[in-house]
Amino acid sequence: MTTINNPVLPGFNPDPSIIYANHAYYIVTSTFEWFPGICLYKSFDLKNWKLISYPLNRVSQLDMKGNPDSGGIYAPCLSIDKGQFYLVYTDVKNLTGRFWDVNNFIVTTSDIEGEWSEPTYLNSRGIDPSLFHKSDGTKWLVSMEMSYRDGGKPGFPQWNGIIIQQYDEESRKFIGKCQKIYNGSDLGTTEGPHIYERNGWFYLLTAEGGTFYNHGVTMARSRHLLGPYETDPCGQMMTSRYDCRLPLQRTGHADLVETELGECFMVHLCGRPLPSRGRSPMGRETAIQKVYWSHDGWLRLSNEKTTADLVVHCRLPEKPWPDEPERDDFDSSTLPLHFQSLRIPLPEEICSLKAKKGWLRLHGKESLSSHHCQSLVARRQTDFVFRAQTCVDFTPTSFQQMAGLVCIYDTTNYIYLFLTADSEGKRTLNLMINDLNRFSQPTEKGIELDNDSPVHLKVEVSHDAAFFFYSYDEKEWHRVAGYVEYSKLSDEYFKEKGHERFTGAFVGICCQDFTGENAYADFDYFSYVPVIEDQ
Repeated sequence: MTTINNPVLPGFNPDPSIIYANHAYYIVTSTFEWFPGICLYKSFDLKNWKLISYPLNRVSQLDMKGNPDSGGIYAPCLSIDKGQFYLVYTDVKNLTGRFWDVNNFIVTTSDIEGEWSEPTYLNSRGIDPSLFHKSDGTKWLVSMEMSYRDGGKPGFPQWNGIIIQQYDEESRKFIGKCQKIYNGSDLGTTEGPHIYERNGWFYLLTAEGGTFYNHGVTMARSRHLLGPYETDPCGQMMTSRYDCRLPLQRTGHADLVETELGECFMVHLCGRPLPSRGRSPMGRETAIQKVYWSHDGWLRLSNEKTTADLVVHCRLPEKPWPDEPERDDFDSSTLPLHFQSLRIPLPEEICSLKAKKGWLRLHGKESLSSHHCQSLVARRQTDFVFRAQTCVDFTPTSFQQMAGLVCIYDTTNYIYLFLTADSEGKRTLNLMINDLNRFSQPTEKGIELDNDSPVHLKVEVSHDAAFFFYSYDEKEWHRVAGYVEYSKLSDEYFKEKGHERFTGAFVGICCQDFTGENAYADFDYFSYVPVIEDQ
C-alpha cells in the first residue's frame, strides 16, 4: 500500500491529463506562456513523479513571441491508441474582451519520451480540446465552444457548451459537421471535457464554475456519442466551493486513469491558498483522488464525499525517483529540466553554458515587461516556505544594464533584486517591485557595492512574506529593504483588482541591456531549498 500526499505535482501545474502506457503513468500539464511547452511527468506508483520532458520544444512547434500574459498553452490532452501517442492543446494568442484567439493543434509520436511531430492545426473554436478514440476506430475532437455574442460575463466570451466533430487522422481533416452535445449544468462555465466509453455509456467529464473558488467536476452521460447527455443527479461529483476551510481549494478540471491493479483514480487541478490572504502564489497544482463507479453507473470519490482528500492510498508498490539536487552549479552542457524561459527558447547567443566553464552566461535582452525577447530562466515555486539563491558576476556601465534574481508571476507582476550602475557609473544593488505595472524601488537610488567581485543574492519566502539579501562571501548577509508582500504573485491578487490570470510564481535569474552593447552576466549557481517549518 502506497500513501500519496496531495498535491502530487506542487507548484504551477494545472489542467492535468493522464494515461497508463509502457508500465508507467504519464501526466501532462499546461505551461501557458512558459517555454518549452507542456510539462510531461512520469510515475510508476502515482505518488512519485518526475519531469521527463517538454513535448513542444521547438519554435516550429510552438511560437509564442508576443503572446499575452496567461496566453500560450492551455489544457493539453494526452491519449494513446494502438501504440501511437497523441497530444492536443490550445495556443492562446489573444485574450481581449469578447474575442479570444485560441488555436488548437495536434502532435503525435510513437515514443512518448522522445521527440514529437510538427503540429497540425485543427481549429480555433474554443479552448480545452480533447481527442476521444471510439471503440469503432473513429476519432473525435471535443472541446468547449466560445461565442462573442451576448451572454458572456463582462470582458469575456460566452462559454457556449461542449462541441464535438469527427477527425480523420489520415487526411488530418475533420469529417462532417461540428455539433454541440452538452450545454452544461446550472453551474455554467463548462469546459475541460474528456469522453470515456464504458458499459454501453459515453461519459463526459467536464470542469465547471470557472477555475477559481466555484470550480468543480461535473459528469454527464449518454447512450450515444452525440447525445443527448444527462447530467449527474448529484451535480458536481467534486468541488470545494462549499467550504473555504478545506486545504485543497479550486478543485476541478479532471481526467481518469485505471491502474494495472484495477483501481481507478482521478487527477485534477487544485489551489492551496494562504489562510491569511486567500491567495495561491503556487497557482493551480495537480492532485489525485481515488474514485469508483457506483451501482447506478456514476463516478464517485472513494471517500464518499464531494471534497478532495489531502491523503489517498493505492495498492501500487512505491517506486521513488532519486532526489533532485537543490543546487545547480551549471557544470553540465544543458540546463536542468526544471528551468523554463518566457515565450521563446534561449539560443547559445543569449544563454550559454560554454562561454565560462561552470557558469551560466545570460546576455542582456529586453525588460521583464517584454512579451517578446527576455533573457530569463526560472523554475516553479513549489513550497510555501523556501529560499532561493544565486551568485552573479556582472559589471554594468549604465543604469540601462541590469542582472539579478527575480520572483515573477508575469510581465506586470514581479519582484527584482538586481545589479546595475548609477548615474556616475558606480555599481549598485536595487530592489524593484512591479505591482500590476505600478513600480516602486524601496532601495531608492540603490545600495553602492564596494567592489567588482561576484555578489551572492538571496530571497527568503515564508508564505506571504519575502525578504531579500546580498553577500560577498555567503557568510555575512545584508538585508535589502524590508518585508515585501509576496502573495501578490498570484492570480487571486489579479482577481482582486478586476483581472483574470491563470499561472503561478516562478523564481529565477535574468539579464537586461537596453544600450545595444550586448552586456552579459555570469551566474555561478542557482539553488532552491524548501524550508521545513517547526510544528
